[in-house]
Amino acid sequence: MTPPMTELVGSFDYRLESGGLIDRSRPLRFTFDGVGYEGFAGDTLASALLANGVRLVARGFKYHRPRGILTAGSEEPNALVTLRGGARAEPNTRATVAELYEGLEASSQNRWPSLLLDLMAVNDLLSPFLVAGFYYKTFMGPTRKAWMFYERFIRSAAGLGEAARIPDPDRYDKMNAFCDVLVVGGGPAGLMAALTAARAGARVIVADERPRPGGALLGGSERVADIDGADWAAAVTADLAAMPDVTVLSRATVYGYYDHNTLGVVERVADHLPTPPEHLARQRHWRICADQVVLATGAIEQPLIFGGNDRPGVMLAGAARTYVNHYAVRPGRRAVVVTNNDSGYDAALDLAMSGVDVAAIADVREGPDDGLVSAARASGIEVLKGHAVLAAEGGRQVRAAVLGRVADGGVGKRVACDLIAVSGGWAPAVHLHAMAGSKPVYDPGLAAFLPGEPREAWISCGAAGGVFALADCLADGARAGAEAARRAGFDAAAVSVPSSVERTKSPAVQPVWEVPAPKGRKVKKFVDLQHDVTTADIALAHREGFVSVEHLKRYTTQGMATDQGKTSNIGAIALMAALRGEPIPAVGATTFRPPYTPVAIGALAGREVGGHFRPTRLTPMHDWHVARGAELITVGPWLRPRVYAKPGETIEQAYVREARAVRAGVGIVDVSTLGKIDVLGPDAAEFLDRVYVNGFKKLPVGKARYGIMLREDGYLFDDGTVWRLDEHRLLMTTTTANAAAVLLHLERLLQVVWPDLRVTVTSVTEQWAGMAVAGPDSRKTLAKVVDDIDVSNETLPFMGVVRGRIDGVPVLIARLSFSGEMAYEVYAAADHGAAVWERIIHAGADFGIVPYGIEAMGALRIEKGHVAGPELDGRTTLHDIGFQRMAAKSKHYVGKALMNREGLTDPHRPRYVGLISKTGRVIRAGAHLVEGAEASDPGPSLGHVSSKAYSPALERYVALGFVRGGNDRIGQTLYATDPVHGGHDAVEVVDPVFFDPGGERMHG
Repeated sequence: MTPPMTELVGSFDYRLESGGLIDRSRPLRFTFDGVGYEGFAGDTLASALLANGVRLVARGFKYHRPRGILTAGSEEPNALVTLRGGARAEPNTRATVAELYEGLEASSQNRWPSLLLDLMAVNDLLSPFLVAGFYYKTFMGPTRKAWMFYERFIRSAAGLGEAARIPDPDRYDKMNAFCDVLVVGGGPAGLMAALTAARAGARVIVADERPRPGGALLGGSERVADIDGADWAAAVTADLAAMPDVTVLSRATVYGYYDHNTLGVVERVADHLPTPPEHLARQRHWRICADQVVLATGAIEQPLIFGGNDRPGVMLAGAARTYVNHYAVRPGRRAVVVTNNDSGYDAALDLAMSGVDVAAIADVREGPDDGLVSAARASGIEVLKGHAVLAAEGGRQVRAAVLGRVADGGVGKRVACDLIAVSGGWAPAVHLHAMAGSKPVYDPGLAAFLPGEPREAWISCGAAGGVFALADCLADGARAGAEAARRAGFDAAAVSVPSSVERTKSPAVQPVWEVPAPKGRKVKKFVDLQHDVTTADIALAHREGFVSVEHLKRYTTQGMATDQGKTSNIGAIALMAALRGEPIPAVGATTFRPPYTPVAIGALAGREVGGHFRPTRLTPMHDWHVARGAELITVGPWLRPRVYAKPGETIEQAYVREARAVRAGVGIVDVSTLGKIDVLGPDAAEFLDRVYVNGFKKLPVGKARYGIMLREDGYLFDDGTVWRLDEHRLLMTTTTANAAAVLLHLERLLQVVWPDLRVTVTSVTEQWAGMAVAGPDSRKTLAKVVDDIDVSNETLPFMGVVRGRIDGVPVLIARLSFSGEMAYEVYAAADHGAAVWERIIHAGADFGIVPYGIEAMGALRIEKGHVAGPELDGRTTLHDIGFQRMAAKSKHYVGKALMNREGLTDPHRPRYVGLISKTGRVIRAGAHLVEGAEASDPGPSLGHVSSKAYSPALERYVALGFVRGGNDRIGQTLYATDPVHGGHDAVEVVDPVFFDPGGERMHG
């Protein structure tokens, strides 16, 4: 909600009267923590807050110390805020990249009750107890109850922002694109690469994460081709956009580099608007496949590690320069610049030109460039050679910097200031290079990692490759663009490189990884600002043996926050190297993984949400079910009838009534959703013989057989039936949920494992409507409708398959039973499914036929002890369900080599059993089976409940499950305990076949 102008409390004391790339003709109002401020179009939330004098924007994750704005880009670790409200609330957004718009609502996070007064700041006093790994050591407790007590407090304190609890109303799109050359990064090197490749005739895509390309030129004072650098970038961008085979994507972050030059990109189409227009997606996810990739990702300035380096007012020197030149904002009134490289002088001189009183430049080097020193002193800036900042003083705002000579071991002087601009050198952004398999290589001259050898078709250029001087960047970009075009098959002509003017050219640094604190003062020195990892945490990790960089990362959580350690990784690695007494290359770098910056789940999902997550499939009889009042439920991709409830009936009452009707007379259920795969070819039977554990090679024509298949690791995969229709054609059925997975499994076997077999497999699930007619009167019902089929026991015995017609419609009928009753499965072409269904319903009216849903079907199969999806959950084996005798010993099949591993045949594994409630209450699926009679002391889990139902036949609640000891526990009393949902009920262990164990009813 846009605040009225009377609420505006910020001032423009820090806004420059002219300059910058903002549009002063378009003032914008926004709120931060409910207070109204004003900025301009072109501002970020961070620059607008700085312009209004707001320095405190966040609280630290662990210690809740005051935090301000450190950077001006996507590497920001501190200034995380929540944007918008309600359904569009977006937590953990970096204020440095959030574009300002009219009415923007932003709020701080991780504080209570307010940002100014955060009572959780008491954690700073408790820091001796909150060291690295404290959660591993502190919250274990002597019993399970201890953790259950701690957990609620930990969860309430964990995290930063809070996600919206209602559905996101915005739309997200996906796009696939192909190009000859993808240029990642729109800085000077990237623009030159794109221009060169495009002029060679290549199809080019340029992706830059900022609202407008230009990179470092937007925040500097350099000139290119005798014009301002930002103007040159705008002109080149316009030229590229005008070319027919060039696509320029702004606000587009390349977040991941995958195999075969496939890259993931998120384009923030409408994040800079209050509400996306109807015709626009909020974000668009691009999957770009490129022949060649030019990585012009630039470099990230690194901070220095000193006491109090997390205070609001401590900012990267390059960021301070960006706020002055790009956003026309003074980030402070009196500044101290601390640097170990030449670029700090650029920041100091630009700050001074903007009216900031630069009290001093503390240069850790004893011999900086004389020309830069002279330029600084000519501007009235004192240069202190061999000096660094030892500590930052202040609370919610920096008040002073304690400066001293590094070599003096902590003797310093106090300089009053409200801004400490630091530059610890520049680290090439090698993240995408590393995601593509390149191992970063340490460069001691830069004190940073450079890209290693390519394993994909990429070329690095500019600062990303360690080339920092502007003139060299432009030339290197042209080189990379030409090389990429040539590799893509184009003749790349030489492109003239424009002239450039800049102050500093040398990227060399003198690394000082940790500045000593002033003598006699104990101060925290932060390495990772977002996760509050200090130098003391690094030292503790070393003492406790977590000396590998990967172990260090996980033990201290350094580099594991949303910024992925962009401003902390090198410092942490260097500190650990010093503790280990080894050079940095010997310690190495952690593994970079996607995403480069956080990606919204919505962007990955696109429009595939809700009912569009996957296509909703309807059976051919769907309209009939709806017209008869069926309650539908989603089962995999299908909508299926759950029950056909009568007025006033509960779900349980309805399915019990339906199941009883099947047992007493006849019922019909829609089984069209079963996976159906046509297996065709001279080797079809041989193929299935290798897929299933039992034999199918000798299955006669006109017969069906139940089969179970294993995964290659020996675990159960799926079950179903196979109908032999002809010598070389078999129809295979699968469970509804596994239909697609089984088809993929079969196709892979034929393509990779047994390509010599003459077999094709085709999904025909949608081609057939299926219905099961079950119950003592099922034969009588079918006999009234079939035209030319004798359904007697002699002609159509159990597991028999026949072809025939019902009212002239060709059908397949198989004598199969999932219910334990005499039953038949009838398949008809999908177009005729509803007609055949209604004809059978009409014929069964004399016998009281009822349609039944999957709840009744489940109850019937549980009574019979048939396994289904809950039992075939990917963790069970043939031995677990007692079907090991089905496995043929004389043939090879998938999974045979591993099914008899010691761990899979261990007699102590939970085995398949039945369970009967002894309390009269439902047995909850998923409950653990234990021996302890008391819920407070249940003892160890012996197994779990997989399926449950009310049994009409037994008039008891029953269940199937797995328990250690299996049949040896039959007759014993155990307890089904569910600590999550509640419940601790006595159950009796019985045989899993509750009903008709001899199968007389099924065989007729």
